Amino acid sequence: MNTRVADVSNILLDRVSAWLKTTALSGESLEYLITGFCERLAAAGLPLLRVHLSFSMLHPLYDALGFTWMRGQGVTVEGFRASGGDTEPSRFLLSPYYYLLSNNLDHLRRRIDPTAPSEFPVFDDLKAIGVTDYMAFVQSFGEAPGQGMVGSWSTDAPGGFNDNVIEALLKVQNSLAVAAKMAVLGKLADNMLMTYLGGNAGKRVLSGQIRRGDGETIRAALVMADMRQSTVLAEKEGRQAYIDTLNQFFDAIAMPFNRNGGEILSFIGDGFLAVYPCGRHREPSQVAAKAAMSAVRHATMRMNELNEKRRNDGLADIRYGIGLHVGNVMFGNVGLKDRLTFSAFGSAVNEVQRLQGLTKKYSQSIVASQTFATYCSGEWVTLGQEKLRGVRQKLTVLLPGQTNLKLDRAEALEADGRDGRSEAEQVMLLYRDARTTRGGEPRSKVPMIARGLN
Repeated sequence: MNTRVADVSNILLDRVSAWLKTTALSGESLEYLITGFCERLAAAGLPLLRVHLSFSMLHPLYDALGFTWMRGQGVTVEGFRASGGDTEPSRFLLSPYYYLLSNNLDHLRRRIDPTAPSEFPVFDDLKAIGVTDYMAFVQSFGEAPGQGMVGSWSTDAPGGFNDNVIEALLKVQNSLAVAAKMAVLGKLADNMLMTYLGGNAGKRVLSGQIRRGDGETIRAALVMADMRQSTVLAEKEGRQAYIDTLNQFFDAIAMPFNRNGGEILSFIGDGFLAVYPCGRHREPSQVAAKAAMSAVRHATMRMNELNEKRRNDGLADIRYGIGLHVGNVMFGNVGLKDRLTFSAFGSAVNEVQRLQGLTKKYSQSIVASQTFATYCSGEWVTLGQEKLRGVRQKLTVLLPGQTNLKLDRAEALEADGRDGRSEAEQVMLLYRDARTTRGGEPRSKVPMIARGLN
C-alpha cells in the first residue's frame, strides 16, 4: 500500500469505533482487540505499515504489555519482565516516548528521511522497513499516575501522513483508549485473582463462588512445605535480606508445584500448601500423587542448585521440610461476611501439616503418609508410625527411596527448559513510575516504558 491516501471515510472510521465498543463490552482479550482494530484501520484505507501500542499492567511480574502490528504480519506481543530496578534502559532514555513524557506532550510527529541522521535510535529500525512518517502519542486512562497507553503510528506512503489521516488517527485514538481501558481493567482483575488466589481458585471466584460458605469437597494429593530455621535467619540477616531469602526459597521449591495439575493454594508464613485435585477413584489418585512426586523431584533439584549458589556466596544452606498426603478436603470460602479467604480445609489438611512437622523429628527433608506412598508407588522406606494430634488412628510415615527422588529423562528435559520465557514475558516496561509535573518541576523518576520498541 505505497500510495498516499487523500481521503478517509468517516463512515468506515465510525464502523471501527463501533466495533471497538462492541468488542470491549463482550470481554474479548486485549490482543484480539488490538489485532482487530489495526486490521480494520488498514481495511478502511489508512496507509499504516506499523502500529505499536503499550498498556500499563498491575501485575507482580510485568509492568506492561506491548503489541506491535505489522501490515500483512499481524500482532506480536513483546517486552520483558518487570526489572525491579530503578534504572531506565539507555535506549528508552533516547526514545520518542521518553521525549513525550519528559516534556509533558501528547503527540510527536516526525517525517523519516532515510538520508538524514536519526533523531531517535528507533528511527534506524523504521528506516530499514521503509517508514516515511511517524507519530507517537501518550494517552492517559485518567486514573492514578502510570495507568494509560502509549503508542505510535508509522506509514510507508511516499507522502507520509496527510492531514486527513492524522485527523482520523486522533479520532480513533480516543475510541481505542476507552475500549482498551475496559480490556485492561478486565485483565487486571484476572491478574490479581490468579496471583493472589491461584488459577483454580481464581476461576472459581470469577465464576461466581464469592459468598461465605460457597465451595465443595474434593479429593486431592496434598503438599505442605516449610522453610527451616526461619526465625534464626530473620534475626541474623535482617528484614530485607530475610525477605529476599524467603523469595529465593519460594522461587526454588514452590514453582514446580504450580504446574502439571498442581496449584499453590496458599502461602502460610514461610511455607505453603499445594493441592493436586483428582477424582475419588484409584487411577486419578495415582495420577495426582505421581504428579506431586514429580514436582518434589524438581523442587529437590532446584533447592540443591540454590544452596550450592548460596554456599558459593558465603551464605548458609536453606533447609526445608515437605509433607505428602492424599485425602478429601473442603475447598471454598470462609471468613467474615465482608472479608473472605478461598482455601482448603479439613482433617486431611491438618494431617499433611503435621506430617510436614515430622521431618524435624526424623531429620529428613521429605516424608509421606502410607496413603500417598501407595498411590504414588515406587521405592519407599518406612520410618515409623505416629499418633498425630487430632487423628484417631496412627499414621505410617515413609521416606521416599533414592529411585523415587531421581529425575527421569523426560523430567530432566522439562527441567532444562523450565525458565524459557513466554512471548508475554517479552513485555515492555511501561508507566511504572509515571512522570508528573508540579509547579513546572518534574519529579526525579521517569517511567520505564520500552527498550526501543516505539
